[in-house]
Amino acid sequence: MRDLRTLLDALDPDTDLAGRHVWLIQLFGWLRGDQSSAQACISRLQTFIAAVEGQPELQLRLRAWWHRFVQTVDMTTLLADFGFAPRTAFVSELTERLRRKMLPSTPETTDASELFPLVVRSRFDAQWMSLVTEAQLHGLTTLLSANPQRDALDWQRCLVDALTYCTAQIRATGFAPELRLRLNRDNGDIRAFHALPSDVEELRRAMFDEARSEERIQAVVTQYRERLDACRQAINSIYTHLEAHGISIGMVFRLRQLRERILRVRELLDSLLSPTPALAAIKLMVRRVNIAQESKSVTALISANSSLLSAKMAERSAETGERYITRNASDYREMLGKAMGGGAVTALTTLLKFGVVAVGMSAFWSGFWSGVVYSATFILIQLLHFTLATKQPAMTAPAMAAKLRDMEAPDRAQSIQVFVDEVTHLVRSQVAAVFGNVFMVIPAVLLVNVLVQLLLGRHMIGAADAAYVFKSLTLLGPTLLWAAFTGLILFSASMIAGWAENWFVLHRLDSAIRHNPRFTAWLGGARAARWSTFMRDNISGFASNISLGFMLGLIPAFTGFFGLELEARHVTLSTGQLTAAAASVGLNVFSLPIFWWCVVSIPLIGALNLSVSFYCAFRLALRAHDVSRLDRALIRSAIWARWRTSPGSFFVPR
Repeated sequence: MRDLRTLLDALDPDTDLAGRHVWLIQLFGWLRGDQSSAQACISRLQTFIAAVEGQPELQLRLRAWWHRFVQTVDMTTLLADFGFAPRTAFVSELTERLRRKMLPSTPETTDASELFPLVVRSRFDAQWMSLVTEAQLHGLTTLLSANPQRDALDWQRCLVDALTYCTAQIRATGFAPELRLRLNRDNGDIRAFHALPSDVEELRRAMFDEARSEERIQAVVTQYRERLDACRQAINSIYTHLEAHGISIGMVFRLRQLRERILRVRELLDSLLSPTPALAAIKLMVRRVNIAQESKSVTALISANSSLLSAKMAERSAETGERYITRNASDYREMLGKAMGGGAVTALTTLLKFGVVAVGMSAFWSGFWSGVVYSATFILIQLLHFTLATKQPAMTAPAMAAKLRDMEAPDRAQSIQVFVDEVTHLVRSQVAAVFGNVFMVIPAVLLVNVLVQLLLGRHMIGAADAAYVFKSLTLLGPTLLWAAFTGLILFSASMIAGWAENWFVLHRLDSAIRHNPRFTAWLGGARAARWSTFMRDNISGFASNISLGFMLGLIPAFTGFFGLELEARHVTLSTGQLTAAAASVGLNVFSLPIFWWCVVSIPLIGALNLSVSFYCAFRLALRAHDVSRLDRALIRSAIWARWRTSPGSFFVPR
């Protein structure tokens, strides 16, 4: 690292643009030191001030350098635009952050927002800059300016220009069609965006009028702040609209940018009206350091802008999940019946799956047609209003977490007990669904095997295929690992279902089917209305079943191509395959140890399918509803207490 004497000797106000900026970068590097102590940085800053004060010729060079700097570098971009996407679009901001990560920046720029990240490189800079004293700021101001009053006026003009640019962006975003058309028309604040430019111009005239009046300035600023509040209220009405009409990540990004712009304007106003401009300026710079670090993270961008979308997915899954929770004996019996129906259809799935395998196609086409078989039979289960057990947890978890959303401190204990009741209802529902699926798929597969024997004179599968089934399902192999992986697939299918339903609602496709002239001319008005209602009610299920089917079929093929050999183990499908293999061997199967290892693995496969998909969905829902860690700990304790006192309630309804 260069020492201070060498650094000061290198100060040349007449060098080129890049040279002046490189000197500034080196100065901050010297002030930063080894980043071991923020107080040490303050001491070095004091040393720098004392060194310049003791050399009049150096002070003149520093003032000349500073004058050239403020004349050539546009500070308004740092004040108004730094940290915001240039085109208020999520994809463009994501691309820009990736570019900044991969490509180096140059100090040869007149844009302060490009130069600033090169000068301050970490959050440590914010730590030591926030410790700068008012006396040190006064000393720096004296060193840099021969006319502090004139420079203070220039700083105010810069702040007002930044306010003008920020306000223009707020107004343009507020007028964007995708937001403007979603504003609540009954809200009187909807026209607040129209008057923002006139408020800024009024502020400019009040600030720089020769007959300046503090009372007039305060009145103008008060009016401007009230207008911003009205804009914020108008934007909040959009969130209510999204509850019924869907959401997109681009829209979330625009809304977040708009709210951050309003906060930026408030920050600039506070700095403009501060009685200590130097302290206000250093606070602005400290804030820009933190923004610089936040704007580097691609993960933070995706997380921040997908959180609301994820919450919406969780809410839509919660709406679907409510129908899978049984709360009394009647619901329990109904769930058993639907699950038995799903198990019977799964026997057809097993037959068609082995038929695809018997054709002997390549891995991809075998996986593709297996996905078609899975998807078609899963949709058949949906249309017949039957149940496939392992699809439930990822839907029911958000429904349960939603019950904790409004939990208040005075009613926390009661809310937790209500939630524990829901847990018992859920576990009973899953037990009933799995039991119904497995109980029915066994005789159904045996019946199908008998029919195949009568028609074709052979078993559903041969001895070689039966041996492969035993080997793939035995507990002594990686079966449990694949079962947990299948839980992730089930969770992914539920998220795809939520995204698809949100996309359907966002683009108002139900209304398009019902009223579009082409559809009504083709289908007729009454039929179009029925199709609209049918698709609105079933789009989530279609997306879930199709995505689940193709993931079960194609993931083994794709991962096998790369040598990973990831496979799926679905409890109902695995039970059907094991039954078909046992029927192929005959009664001698009961003497085979590998058969019993497979039998033992079936309940464990079901448990992992359910628990992994439920855990992933529940964690997502907890984040979406902002459930605290304390409440989560209380919930766990209450569930264990219920298990100790009444374990039967988790399996059989009272």
